[in-house]
Amino acid sequence: MAKKSKTQRAKASANRQAKKAQAAELEAQGISATEAAQKAEAKKPQAKKAEEKKAKPKKQRFKFLKEVKAELKRVTWPTRPEVLRWTGVVVAALVFFGVFVAVLDNLIVTPLIVALSGIGAGL
Repeated sequence: MAKKSKTQRAKASANRQAKKAQAAELEAQGISATEAAQKAEAKKPQAKKAEEKKAKPKKQRFKFLKEVKAELKRVTWPTRPEVLRWTGVVVAALVFFGVFVAVLDNLIVTPLIVALSGIGAGL
């Protein structure tokens, strides 16, 4: 699981404190937590419909870009020495396989094709 950012931890802490304050307020009024939960459940369908009407597509327009920015902050970027080291590995592999293919082509495949074409010309 990914580590939570400072903002996420702060929001979670604020939510916990708000719930505690709300519970204390309900206790002061003499309402039990179960009664409050039942009242909240009864209001939820109405609240959801009201929220759906209020939700505007403009808020969703840049949501993707904000999420991309947040995700890029979580990326572990390589250091300069790591990038240089892996670049060297890639270049060395390309040179090795380039030489390997050139040797196969010039020393094995081309003479074989010339020999086979010479057999067909002699008939």
